[in-house]
Amino acid sequence: RAAPSPKMMENKVFLSFTFYSTILILKMYVVAIITGQVRLRKKAFANPEDAQRNGGLQYCREDPDVERCCRAHRNDMENIFPFLFLGAIYSMLDPSPTVARIHFLIFCVGRIVHTIAYLLRLKAPTRSVAYSVAQLPCFSMALQILLATTPYW
Repeated sequence: RAAPSPKMMENKVFLSFTFYSTILILKMYVVAIITGQVRLRKKAFANPEDAQRNGGLQYCREDPDVERCCRAHRNDMENIFPFLFLGAIYSMLDPSPTVARIHFLIFCVGRIVHTIAYLLRLKAPTRSVAYSVAQLPCFSMALQILLATTPYW
């Protein structure tokens, strides 16, 4: 098992960020796997060669359940990728490890709840509340990054 370098071990915030980021990336992989499983179950393929392999060109079609999975995945990319940037930079600002962990935890839980609400069609406004809650730490980190870097613009 690979151990983090001693220098990396000194930055508890970055280690916390790495933990939550990895959870989020794994969650995105799970959504991709779910999308593939729904495609197979519903026989709704995006590409002709996949449809041919699974019954014929008539299965090269859209399906509302597959599209829902794709939207959930796209929403993850639109939100998790910026978090990865913000969290990495924020980790370099030497924030309080406890405050940073709270930022990362809130974002992570918000995104997990958002995905569950999306895929299971939970009653509104569950998904939008989860989305909004997850945005709060991102805005906080972005503001702190801007404040820290303003003297250098």
